[in-house]
Amino acid sequence: MSVNQTPGFVKHQDTTIDAFLGGKLSICQPKGGFRAGLDSVLLGASVPPGTGKLLDMGAGAGVAGLVALAHGPDMRVHLAEIDADMAALARTNADGNGFGGHVDTLVVDVTAPGAARTAAGLETDIYDVIIANPPYFGNGTLAPDGARARARHMNGAAIEAWVKTAVSSGHAHAEVIFIHTVSALPHLLAAFTARMGAVTVLPIAARPETPASRVLISGRKGSRAPLTLLPPLVLHGATGNAFLPHVDAVFRGNTALDWRNAG
Repeated sequence: MSVNQTPGFVKHQDTTIDAFLGGKLSICQPKGGFRAGLDSVLLGASVPPGTGKLLDMGAGAGVAGLVALAHGPDMRVHLAEIDADMAALARTNADGNGFGGHVDTLVVDVTAPGAARTAAGLETDIYDVIIANPPYFGNGTLAPDGARARARHMNGAAIEAWVKTAVSSGHAHAEVIFIHTVSALPHLLAAFTARMGAVTVLPIAARPETPASRVLISGRKGSRAPLTLLPPLVLHGATGNAFLPHVDAVFRGNTALDWRNAG
């Protein structure tokens, strides 16, 4: 199915076809609710080269995993998503962008008990890299639509559960990478440092001299290396809306995010 053919299950909804990576990816996603954007691109672009098997937890329409595939077309990607309709949309996006043979979609609650995750096809100890862009609005007022609420709300206990599943899914030396808000950093640090070493935090700021609003955080299973706090990744200059050249190259798909030297 072409990505420009809206799947039947979303024909009753408003959808958009959005270009990512300077038009290298064409993504169909619902007009309302959670919509993939810059966070998903940065997450997918942060997957290290040479990754063989990637798990994208809470994949939504599949953008982060497909961005990773655009940079590493030989990898195998599993897109795990709790909402069956969104998982089907991710499948359509993978097929429409020519990555169908490298992508499997799993309908699974990543916070479910291990037996339930295994029954849904999410195995343990097999992935090289696990990425996630978890819900981020904390304990605020829930959105009236159930799927939208799931995509936008998460507390500290849920973050702990996501990290626990990510770590259990990876092999002995797997890397786990999350993107989230700065306000979630205490929960993320607690969950990451309890289970992994070489924890690395990359703050993301809109402009020089402005506080970071997002963080990329990674950890290495089986490592004992200490915590590293990187200089911030600044997206724009002091004025104007243009991205800085090295950031623009990432968003256009011309280069992956140099995760260890992004400041």
